[in-house]
Amino acid sequence: MSDILTLDKVTRTFGSGDEQLHILRGADLTLRAGEITALVAPSGSGKSTLLHLAGLLEGADSGTIRIGGIDTGRLSDSERTRLRRDEIGFVYQSHHLLAEFTALENVAIPQMIAGKSRADAEARAATLLAAFGLTNRANHLPGKLSGGERQRVAIARAMANAPKLLLADEPTGNLDVATADIVFNEMLRAVRGENIAALIATHNPDLAARMDRTIILRDGLLVAS
Repeated sequence: MSDILTLDKVTRTFGSGDEQLHILRGADLTLRAGEITALVAPSGSGKSTLLHLAGLLEGADSGTIRIGGIDTGRLSDSERTRLRRDEIGFVYQSHHLLAEFTALENVAIPQMIAGKSRADAEARAATLLAAFGLTNRANHLPGKLSGGERQRVAIARAMANAPKLLLADEPTGNLDVATADIVFNEMLRAVRGENIAALIATHNPDLAARMDRTIILRDGLLVAS
């Protein structure tokens, strides 16, 4: 399996002077294609910061972040934006769907932004929605979908551009237990089917146990469970 994400001695500190908060103190991590990893840590410990760094939404203070072997610290802003668009998918606790567009359109739009034709984008969107059992909901606006359906559309959208890396921040945190179980199982199946490396933050030990391994963010470092 090839390495998709590598963090090498990554640090991130907020504040200045005596008020510094050291979120990451030299974090190391490697994710490989097809590997699904649970990220577990208490609230406020830096999980979201770690995901933002891995997803190139913010920069590290020091250390190296590589995606597909590329040292992202050496890229220009436009190159980082292109890499983030083409190689990384994001799923958040809240679905963040565009309310004025249908489920199909929400999944097609990122592909069209990346340069795919509308017809091809909608064909890929339809295939992804079908994988999540949403074929008969494809033409519904988000407001007409249940919470579980909206989150499944959000996961399909994150996978729309066939990313190498999927980053998810408590993706089932807003769902009831039964719905969370269904959505999570469908997400795992889809991610494995497309051989994506996934880093999924969760507080739920039962969900973490279904992944390939668990890492814990503790005192600014990543350690195996």
